[in-house]
Amino acid sequence: MRDIVYSFQVSLDGYIEDASGSIAFASPDAELHQYFNDYETEFDTHIYGRRLYEMMQYWETADQTDTDPIIVEYAKTWQALEKVVFSQTLTAVEGNARLATRTLAEELAALKQTSGKQIAIGGATLAAEAIRLDLVDCYHIVIYPVLLGGGKRIFPLFEQSLSLQLVDQLTFASGCIALTYERMRTDSL
Repeated sequence: MRDIVYSFQVSLDGYIEDASGSIAFASPDAELHQYFNDYETEFDTHIYGRRLYEMMQYWETADQTDTDPIIVEYAKTWQALEKVVFSQTLTAVEGNARLATRTLAEELAALKQTSGKQIAIGGATLAAEAIRLDLVDCYHIVIYPVLLGGGKRIFPLFEQSLSLQLVDQLTFASGCIALTYERMRTDSL
């Protein structure tokens, strides 16, 4: 079965955006951007909430408006991915995307049963629902060496703890750290 991966960039104090809603702190240098380009090839599907989908729309045409080879490479990779968008307000999506027609649990269960690569889930609200339903198999976090002091937190409040196991870590010259954790489930022990 395919894994569901919550992958996000975060400040050292656990925020995915600052108090004003900006994600400007998460601006990767060339080394980190190439890492993201390479990492993206492990996926063939992205699950988005409306807000993150709209932010990611930049990549729909970035290869036509930017000449940086790293940007062009990422844009082409991103465009090829299947995107499933959860929204109560959007009536249409662009490119290789579709609006979800089932619940999050139903969509993820159906996707996990199909063959393919890993499935990324993003958007704090949508990911929070998947975490509460214990549907996330893997957590991939890139931590930036910055303290924001407030904003939107990467994780929701939990009723019970979730056990994770570190499976990969990488430190970049910029001071960013990529950490990958797998969900430890009692039924798989």
